[in-house]
Amino acid sequence: MFDKVYDVIVVGAGHAGSEAAASAANMGSSTLLITMNLQNIAQMSCNPAMGGIAKGQIVREIDALGGYSGIVSDTSAIQFKMLNKSKGPAMWSPRVQSDRMRFAEDWRMMLEGTPNLDFYQDMVSGLIIEGGKVAGVKTSLGIEVKAKSVVLTNGTFLNGLIHIGDKNFGGGRAGERAATGITEQLVDLGFQSGRMKTGTPPRVDGRSLDYSKMSEQPGDVVPEKFSYSNITKPLTNQRSCYMTYTSTLVHDLLREGFDRSPMFNGRIKSLGPRYCPSIEDKINRFADKDRHQLFIEPEGWNTCEVYVNGFSTSLPEDVQFKALRSVVGFEKVKFFRPGYAIEYDYFPPTQLRHTLETKLVEGLYFAGQINGTTGYEEAASQGLMAGINASLKVQEREEFVLKRNEAYIGVLIDDLITKGTEEPYRMFTSRAEYRTLLRQDNADFRLTPKGYEIGLASKARLIRMEDKHTKSDKFVQFFKDLSVKADVINPILESKNSAVVNQSGKLFKVFARPNIEMDDVRKIEEVEQYISEHDLDREIIEQTEIQVKYSGYIEKEKNNADKLTRLEDIKIPSNYDYSQIKSMSYEAREKLRKIQPTSISQASRISGVSPNDISVLLVYMGR
Repeated sequence: MFDKVYDVIVVGAGHAGSEAAASAANMGSSTLLITMNLQNIAQMSCNPAMGGIAKGQIVREIDALGGYSGIVSDTSAIQFKMLNKSKGPAMWSPRVQSDRMRFAEDWRMMLEGTPNLDFYQDMVSGLIIEGGKVAGVKTSLGIEVKAKSVVLTNGTFLNGLIHIGDKNFGGGRAGERAATGITEQLVDLGFQSGRMKTGTPPRVDGRSLDYSKMSEQPGDVVPEKFSYSNITKPLTNQRSCYMTYTSTLVHDLLREGFDRSPMFNGRIKSLGPRYCPSIEDKINRFADKDRHQLFIEPEGWNTCEVYVNGFSTSLPEDVQFKALRSVVGFEKVKFFRPGYAIEYDYFPPTQLRHTLETKLVEGLYFAGQINGTTGYEEAASQGLMAGINASLKVQEREEFVLKRNEAYIGVLIDDLITKGTEEPYRMFTSRAEYRTLLRQDNADFRLTPKGYEIGLASKARLIRMEDKHTKSDKFVQFFKDLSVKADVINPILESKNSAVVNQSGKLFKVFARPNIEMDDVRKIEEVEQYISEHDLDREIIEQTEIQVKYSGYIEKEKNNADKLTRLEDIKIPSNYDYSQIKSMSYEAREKLRKIQPTSISQASRISGVSPNDISVLLVYMGR
């Protein structure tokens, strides 16, 4: 069956695996995607949504590079919201509610339409290693498939164990078996492994809920979309979510099952995501709060299945049911299935290079939850980068690494391999030092040229981006050049309670004021005329407003980023002998030896390495 040697084999077809397979194949590498069940490609295992705080920026970055997540998020969306619009544009984060079934179907159709990509359904039980290099995989049916590189994206399936109350059973997801064999082989090869935990809420029958008792949460009045391409269109019709709350009664009913909770009786010893805690964890950690929000999210356009966001739990199913029936609007709720927790194996990501290639085995890449992350978006971005780099390595081309000042994806991967993680890692805007530069609106400016250069983003995408860039730059220059008289601008300033001007001046300076918005300056005839004559769309108008209003902050961050780049340019030789530097702290030597940073900049971000240690290192390197 498999008489050829593939360039890339991707193991697992979740969000990471799907992006890895798509990127490798689109870059011209012969690619095989192996998964345990082809009916579950790109399954939304938890909530039916893409994007959110910082996560939306990642989806935009994936799209700008030429990945598929943004397009599929648009084609399967049932609601769009731009979060944090009350804050500065660095915090704006797009999010969609998705049709779960359509999301998976659209992903599969896009993958099936991708040249150079083959599929096979089987469980990968081991790797073929020859001379310290990966040479293929072995399946549970005893089939060996040869490859020049392998990307592991096993998600929660490696020795997965599902917990519901005092019951537990093997599984990588509800109704699906766990994957075995790979962890044991990797540990034998010298890899360190650990266990992590995540959870999911119950799914319920929407026909049994009383929405009239809940608060409606509609989408944006003027919805946008994720993809920068013109393949997709914004929604013209949306489905609402709803919000309700737990209560002291609900909390008391849940506490009755704490003695049967695997979280509290010691059966689960691994750490779960700090920022997405289970309902029992929230009750325990925030005992002073008498209620918690629950978001009621429809699973699609036509299904009656509903996701109860905020009620993740591994309590016994009878406790879940009894407590949920005491929530306002849930008095007659019917379950589709209870919530559960799952424990699984992961490999501390400090064992990887920036390309996501392992340090121990050449040609072997890890992406997604196997690296200790949580979230579809975090997984998808790692899959994209692993697929890109596996393909580049096979083609004997230069590796592709994004810096911290270039993308949230760069921040994510650098955090993982430099600092590691002992709990499921989730991306936040606060993790990025240069978030004013890494906005959701300019991901195409930042990354589409790079995606095109490596052969992933299309020429059409590049042309579209360059046209947008040129038009927004010219519009910014228009504001710098246009002088307005005091009697024209002052009525606008007075209406906004902003200080009036005494003489004519450039509109750019007035527009840069915090309380003056594009809608205000569009009242000036020349501005509206310019927009009309140059046929400027919403994207370009928004981009221009951000460039004008935040020009000072953007310039400051660019200067700081340039300083970082200079440190990135000081490379540390591979396998550098840190033991010779006796004047460096023992902890620093051990951390540097273990992580093997590739640059002074990366070394400076390692926990336990002080500025003094860096100064000493520079001296020894002959600075």
